[in-house]
Amino acid sequence: MVNENGLVIERVFNAPVEKVWAAWTEPELIKKWWGPEGFSAPSIKVDLQVGGRYIFAMQGPKGSQWDQVMYSGGVYREIVPNKKIVATDYFCDEYGNKMKPENYGQDPNSPSEMEVVITFEDMGMGKSKLTITYPKPETEEQFQAMLKSGMKEGWNSSLNKLAESLKQ
Repeated sequence: MVNENGLVIERVFNAPVEKVWAAWTEPELIKKWWGPEGFSAPSIKVDLQVGGRYIFAMQGPKGSQWDQVMYSGGVYREIVPNKKIVATDYFCDEYGNKMKPENYGQDPNSPSEMEVVITFEDMGMGKSKLTITYPKPETEEQFQAMLKSGMKEGWNSSLNKLAESLKQ
């Protein structure tokens, strides 16, 4: 959903919140679902502490325009186990050095760094609600570039994979 506050993606999973949290924070579990359908996650690095960094790699299908390793990373700003993660989010190289979004084929107006807020809510009966929120960037041009980037579709595709991984 897009609203005046930014981009909000919600999904309810048939898994307890602790399992969804683990799938989001443990590198070997993240590898099972990171990236849209058809993509793999060759490398996931997580230093889950305030001030710690993450570097997630994804690679598109062989022979496609996305047949390359692409990295995103950020710094954890707030961590409340099984409840909330607040982090920065940006394109980077394999070492976590920030790169311009256009280096990965994105609109030059795309924000070079965003904040992402991920909340985990226990819905009872073994269900969990995950909410991913990207607050609206500083300018309308940045917001429109963010929306046109396929971010919403990519997240929804990745969350389909997460739902499947939670069944295992």
